[in-house]
Amino acid sequence: MRAIAISALILLLSGCATQAERSAAMQREVDDMVKVYGPACEKLGYKNDTDPWRNCILRLATKDSLERSRREPVFTNCIGHYGFFQCSAL
Repeated sequence: MRAIAISALILLLSGCATQAERSAAMQREVDDMVKVYGPACEKLGYKNDTDPWRNCILRLATKDSLERSRREPVFTNCIGHYGFFQCSAL
């Protein structure tokens, strides 16, 4: 019984660490977007650290992401029989 309680506590605490790791990863992603697209938005005439500048960064990042996804092939896998399919795209 004690081992189960300790295991549950470890799982609970590891969930907190995972949330912190996800938060740190998102912060790194935002920092990378600012480094890559920030100078381009400034050249387009947006003032640094303003809402239009941030919107410009998000639009450029989204545009690049969509272009990359269009170039990569999509694989669809379907399992089942006639009338009952479970499909997933990778």
